[in-house]
Amino acid sequence: TSLSVIIRTELGFPGGILLDNHLYNVIVTAHGLIMIFFFVMPMLMGGFANWLVPLMLAMPDMAFPRLNALSFWLLPGSMMLLIMSVFTGDGAGTGWTIYPTLSTYKFHPSSSVDFVIGALHLGGVSSIAGGINFCSTAYSMRIGAMTGLRVTMFVWCVGVTALMLVIAMP
Repeated sequence: TSLSVIIRTELGFPGGILLDNHLYNVIVTAHGLIMIFFFVMPMLMGGFANWLVPLMLAMPDMAFPRLNALSFWLLPGSMMLLIMSVFTGDGAGTGWTIYPTLSTYKFHPSSSVDFVIGALHLGGVSSIAGGINFCSTAYSMRIGAMTGLRVTMFVWCVGVTALMLVIAMP
């Protein structure tokens, strides 16, 4: 939320708040990475896959033990790499992307971009593992009488989203 407020304030008064385009680009890049890999995928997909969906599939005993999934435990390492990138050099913000060729030594003489790319890949692997976890959960944890037609629309929506994630991420 604070990154969103900073971005919206700067967009309202261009150059009047931060006084530095590079700092603004770092904030936009960090906001994108944090929202995608530390909020949207783990909280919405991982959270629902781990407790809400098993409850909706009439399997309450499987709801909370699944919080120890591999997808969750990749996130602390990814967050540490993202935090380390802040303290290395000038940060990794280049606007909308952190990938080469924009991440060459000409633009970033430090290894902060390497840390962010590592964080991005760990977050991506976490998201793929969470999507696979959800797909297998939704398929295998239905009770015998619950056919595909009786599964709630929410489970189907999240399942299609997870499947699209698994297909799109690599």
